[in-house]
Amino acid sequence: MTTLHTAEVARRRTFAIISHPDAGKTTLTEKLLLFSGAIHVAGSVKARKASRHATSDWMEIEKQRGISVASSVMQMLYREHVVNLLDTPGHRDFSEDTYRVLTAVDSALMVIDAANGVEAQTKRLIEVCRQRDTPIITFVNKMDREGRDPIELLDEVEAELGMPCVPMTWPVGQGRAFVGIINLRTQMMRVFKPGEDTVSDKMALEEIPLSETAALTARFGVDFEHALANIELVTGAAPAFDREAFLAAKQTPVFFGSAVNNFGVQEILDALVDLAPAPHPRASSNADGSTTEIAPDAAGFSGVVFKVQANMDPMHRDRIAFVRVCSGKYSSGMKLKVQRTAKEMRPTSVVTFMSQRREAVDEAYAGDIIGFTIHGGVQLGDTITEGASLQYTGLPFFAPELFQTVELKNPLRSKQLQQGLAQLGEEGAIQVFKPQLGSLMLLGAIGQLQFEVVQHRLQTEYKADIKLSGSQFVGARWVTCDDPAEMKKFMDYNASKLAYDAANTLAYLLTSTYDLRLTQERHPKIEFHPLREHAGLTLEKAA
Repeated sequence: MTTLHTAEVARRRTFAIISHPDAGKTTLTEKLLLFSGAIHVAGSVKARKASRHATSDWMEIEKQRGISVASSVMQMLYREHVVNLLDTPGHRDFSEDTYRVLTAVDSALMVIDAANGVEAQTKRLIEVCRQRDTPIITFVNKMDREGRDPIELLDEVEAELGMPCVPMTWPVGQGRAFVGIINLRTQMMRVFKPGEDTVSDKMALEEIPLSETAALTARFGVDFEHALANIELVTGAAPAFDREAFLAAKQTPVFFGSAVNNFGVQEILDALVDLAPAPHPRASSNADGSTTEIAPDAAGFSGVVFKVQANMDPMHRDRIAFVRVCSGKYSSGMKLKVQRTAKEMRPTSVVTFMSQRREAVDEAYAGDIIGFTIHGGVQLGDTITEGASLQYTGLPFFAPELFQTVELKNPLRSKQLQQGLAQLGEEGAIQVFKPQLGSLMLLGAIGQLQFEVVQHRLQTEYKADIKLSGSQFVGARWVTCDDPAEMKKFMDYNASKLAYDAANTLAYLLTSTYDLRLTQERHPKIEFHPLREHAGLTLEKAA
């Protein structure tokens, strides 16, 4: 441990933005980059035909549809802090990617649409954060549109989160009458002009002290008076902000604004620096089943691969392993080891990210997200260290709920198809299964949109045009058994329903829920698992 390591770790803030689709998450991402000075013009998420697109949406299919289908990473400097921002797909079909991203962050920024409140996908993501005790900052977006009453929204957030809300800002007016926000931390009202698309030193952000009550009432009338009355009501009922309770995921600070119009973005950035946690110790599993806490400022470098992305640069057909640095310092030229295979690696191209743009990095500390250019040999969930024997846990793979078979339209492209499926399976973009019997590959997904994205990417990135057909299978369970004889008996009896996934872990494919119950009764010594962790190291038993 060194003083330098400790100081650098204290400067890091690593968080994910989560929300239901269309709540404005990607727009807010753009504006956070804008206010930090990382970019100078915000891309339009909606203007799909325009030359500008959201910085965090880089895939061709994302630009065509105006949605985020893959998580992306952006690093920025703000107030002498290194802020690592991970934008996640909001669509339920890509929840696995979002879940894995949430294992790589120290806090989450939840974006809620002021008109719609807490929606279905947000509830699922909240549950993931609660399971991991991830601190959550809440941003109520689109206050410039007609929406629900702020107090009603707070009640709903509180009920869904299962923790008290502590307002940190409050809107003045709503919809067309929205004129600004009151910052309860600074006791200032910030007035904005809608439609600003850039941020510069020349852009005057007007702030008025709340002590100038008469002037504010004269200017904003009943909207200002109503905001003050609501603030008095809410602060009387809500607990005071307690940072320790927030860090323990026992309360959430709430901010209001309009990302598209730059309302309230500055306050979110300041809160991330002032309130959000620096990197914390992480659990590593030992051979005997126990765990060890690894401090972020420990001397030796260690990190975990939480995402693998192919073809970020179409000119080079490369693959990038996204690594969350968990401890120590990465230095250029460092010799590293992949713990799963015990193989050494010496990365020649290590980068930080601004979505698909990259910059070479010479050093990185705990909390940073860095990318290793790889040519195979690294999988999702791999722990990479300077040499110490560690294995970080918690990267999940869920049993698919939808299946389709893959047929190649042009048999001469089989090599490209195999390469594409191997790489997309390695990414976790979809789950690829090789049935024990038969020649057709099987794709497993959480949602239908995953199939469409994979089909599009196979065609555009690998020139493999495929036809997808329905499958009899409706689910899967990974299987294990302590008795080799029983496992052989099970495999012989169920050969037509067995397949191996990308990590070569055996799975049983279900034709119905009744099918699973019947098979469990026939083979009581076989364990059926709805979730597996990296490389089959840990498998969760079926309920």
